Amino acid sequence: MSGPAACTLPTTSVVVVSRGRPAHLRLCLTALDQQYHTDFEIILVADPEGLRQCPDLPLKRLGFDVPNISAARNLGLAQAAGAVIAFIDDDSVAEPTWLARLAAPFADSAVIAATGWTRDRDGFRWQSQTQRITRDGLPRSLPADPRPSLLGPEAGEPVGTLGTNCAFRATALRQIGGFDPIFAYHLDESDVNMRLAAAFPRGLTAVVPDAQVIHSRASSPRRDAAAIPLDLQMQGRSAALFARRHGGAPPAEAVVSRVRRQLIRAMLDGQIAPSRIAPVLATLKAGLAAGQAQVLTPPPPARADQPAAFCRTLRAPRDSTVLGGWHWRAAALRADAARLKAEGHIPTILLLTPSFLPHRVRLTEQGWFEQTGGLWGPSEPGDSPVASWRLLERITRETNLANRRRNLTLSADVPAPSLFRYGTCR
Repeated sequence: MSGPAACTLPTTSVVVVSRGRPAHLRLCLTALDQQYHTDFEIILVADPEGLRQCPDLPLKRLGFDVPNISAARNLGLAQAAGAVIAFIDDDSVAEPTWLARLAAPFADSAVIAATGWTRDRDGFRWQSQTQRITRDGLPRSLPADPRPSLLGPEAGEPVGTLGTNCAFRATALRQIGGFDPIFAYHLDESDVNMRLAAAFPRGLTAVVPDAQVIHSRASSPRRDAAAIPLDLQMQGRSAALFARRHGGAPPAEAVVSRVRRQLIRAMLDGQIAPSRIAPVLATLKAGLAAGQAQVLTPPPPARADQPAAFCRTLRAPRDSTVLGGWHWRAAALRADAARLKAEGHIPTILLLTPSFLPHRVRLTEQGWFEQTGGLWGPSEPGDSPVASWRLLERITRETNLANRRRNLTLSADVPAPSLFRYGTCR
């Protein structure tokens, strides 16, 4: 599969749905404004406050303030003029290389969908890698191969494309009718995966591990700030509807057992009180019962959208530049980052402490990435919790990793140049 630097990227529409998260949305749009893709548009489907964010960006802005993710995505689909349509959640930050890497596989006419790997809120741990979706609506993990791959359905199980990190060929998505509003929340994209596999049994899904987003899993009426569930009625309802539609086994026992294990782990980590587990499970069971009782309507028919003219977001490619040093030099490093940002770079600042603290990375509203953590602490998954590093050795290592994630010309198996400035490392 050819990489994004080796082929002309298709015109791509990025659909972002937002409701009640203006601060997260601003970061999401800031990251999209830094993409290496040279020919894409952004379609924002949002509530009134969301539509007011980032007023200077050239977006297609569509008002929608109803809690139904599928209906909102279909509004974006109706106005998407690209040959490829990508989706990202408003509480996610896309790496600058995300869209180019995600769109590149569509140069192969057999590819009808693509997905990347998604990192958790700390910016390092994996939230989702490669998986298939079963007829029961449950994910089945595949070996975590870091190389791009093209996979077809297998035994009725398509590759699962996480809703915050996925793209589809526009003609294929419209042929199956887009998203089904019966899935107002949860399994909406999995239902699309199943219907695409039925309509295009020889179609391929590209898994592009280097197409990465950071998903913060922001709080909502359904989960708290630590992403612990508060109310699982909508998830239970969707699980029951999904299994009924796609011929899976009744999901109640498996879903309840899976969620109970997750809640117990959260309890052992001190994230949820024991007294909360039973009420949360009760909401899940109520949703499962509602989904079993609800009338199952047919999937939506094929669409014949006539989107408005392509609203091109053209940006000159920008290089990743990494600055690093002790955390007490943060003010000077941020001043350097602001200058580099103004010159057209995408800066990353490494702020290290003499400790074993795990690393975190975030995108700032000013448009640069900040990575914080201990000199001897872990960053990437698989790192030892305690490691012996000298300052320049650690900065070199983290610089190489940051550049591979944020520089389109570099991949995981190509040595990266060390771009940090030694003068800032004292």
